[in-house]
Amino acid sequence: MSEDRGVAGRETYKPALSVLIRVRGALPNLRPAEQRVARAVLADPAAVSESSITNLARHCQTSETTVLRFCRAIGLAGYPELRIALARAAQWEETDHRAGAPLNGTINQSDSLSDLVAKITHADSRAIDETGASVDLNTLAATVDAIATARRVDIYGVGASALVAHDLHQKLHRIGLTSFSWADPHLALSSAALLRVNDVAIGISHTGTTIDIIDALRVARECGAMTVAVTNFAKAPIAAQADLLLTTAARETTFRAGAMSSRIAQLALIDCLFAAVAQRSYGSAISALDTTQAAIRSRHGTRPS
Repeated sequence: MSEDRGVAGRETYKPALSVLIRVRGALPNLRPAEQRVARAVLADPAAVSESSITNLARHCQTSETTVLRFCRAIGLAGYPELRIALARAAQWEETDHRAGAPLNGTINQSDSLSDLVAKITHADSRAIDETGASVDLNTLAATVDAIATARRVDIYGVGASALVAHDLHQKLHRIGLTSFSWADPHLALSSAALLRVNDVAIGISHTGTTIDIIDALRVARECGAMTVAVTNFAKAPIAAQADLLLTTAARETTFRAGAMSSRIAQLALIDCLFAAVAQRSYGSAISALDTTQAAIRSRHGTRPS
């Protein structure tokens, strides 16, 4: 297979999208000094928007050159553009907070149960909203095309992502598409080795660094399958094995973002993908869903009187 197959939307950023989403998405792949700049931006975007490049560099114990490299890494031309984008983002965040949203998703030991619920539900809600705003529609459409015409679809995920992989599998299976989900690394590699042209392999990894998923996509791609990666970080290692890259925009909270808001964001993206695939064959999809629902209705039973 050719190694130059394009990834639709991989380097594309929407100007209207909050710069904070870009920063979070780029964070793991930045250099250590650039990561300090990124964390300062995420911690207090309003303050950074009012700060000079010299003051920000000093605060992050780095150089002005590093700050400029950080700006370019998130798709901005320079520091003035960063300040403008952060001012807009800070204004939006402040408006959100005035409407009753928590300032951040950090769960403190002293938080009340009410505070905890507010922070978790807000993080989940924002993960869905920001994923919807940031998804590249061209890439999503190309993925839908590939799945709708595929001979078979194999989906890989481990841990929390395995739950998402299985959810997509059962959704596709219920509208009559041949699909499989694989959580065991050995079985995933075995399945990938049997794929070929006209097959689709989908790897789901929040961090984009899960070796088991990367290896499965690599083998599937070498065998000629179309590969799709679903991750939170556009420049994560998994992107190198993906013909199509779909990104989520989950925020971290105190207790394992990889198993909380990220899963919600992945499920929202998977729902969009599934609905678009089903829409392509609307009549047959509805018929298949009705047929499968009828088949399991008898298993619901009735409540004893």
